[in-house]
Amino acid sequence: MTDAVRTLKEWTDAARKIVFFGGAGVSTESGIPDFRSTGGLYHQEWKYPPETILSHTFYKSNPEEFFRFYRAKMLCPDAKPNAAHKKLAEWEREGKLLAVVTQNIDGLHQAAGSKQVYELHGSVHRNYCEKCGKFYDLDHILHTTGVPRCDCGGVIKPDVVLYEEALNDRVIDGAVNAIAQADLLIVGGTSLNVWPAAGLINYFRGDRLALINKSPVARDLAAGLVITDPCLLYTSPSPSARFCPISETRLFRAVLPPGKFF
Repeated sequence: MTDAVRTLKEWTDAARKIVFFGGAGVSTESGIPDFRSTGGLYHQEWKYPPETILSHTFYKSNPEEFFRFYRAKMLCPDAKPNAAHKKLAEWEREGKLLAVVTQNIDGLHQAAGSKQVYELHGSVHRNYCEKCGKFYDLDHILHTTGVPRCDCGGVIKPDVVLYEEALNDRVIDGAVNAIAQADLLIVGGTSLNVWPAAGLINYFRGDRLALINKSPVARDLAAGLVITDPCLLYTSPSPSARFCPISETRLFRAVLPPGKFF
């Protein structure tokens, strides 16, 4: 056990108002690729750069290509919550965690049981007709081809925030309020490249900030604890808690691969 991991466990044990701010690195162990690491989505070959495809302008001007990319690369219906998702949900049930603030759109935090989740960039599980507002689930998008259309003829748009689109004010307000109340803010699995999402950390007023990421982040954080080396944090609440091999099922991976969402 490293000193940093020991400190992290002490902090989480003592905290009563934890907020977790996470990115794509949280879901890579569930089989969902991140964006900027080697092998990530932005390193793959497409006719257009992913940053271009995932823009509002491209969505409007070339919807056929947008939805081809979206179905092929943004939807992972078979992904399941991993140990990190489950541990955060456990903390919430115990009354230790105020909220999860996520840049991810995969819905895995909710699938693990988390209730208070602020999805900064929306969710693939919500889709709405741009004409009449009718709701469609993920399954509907998966089982259509080309540009999905509503019964009324309108285009069904995923409720995800594309480049050039604003974040949802209600979600931002909730995330800011949670971060401002936290006594421990854990930032994990994100390179903090995406604004304005990364700027929400500025609202933290607590004493303990932990940064967990394998690679350097894009901004300077006055983090009291930085963990970059691979390690495993035992999650048993018993007094005999110890650090165990990765084969143990009661483990929370304390270092999450780097990543970000758009």
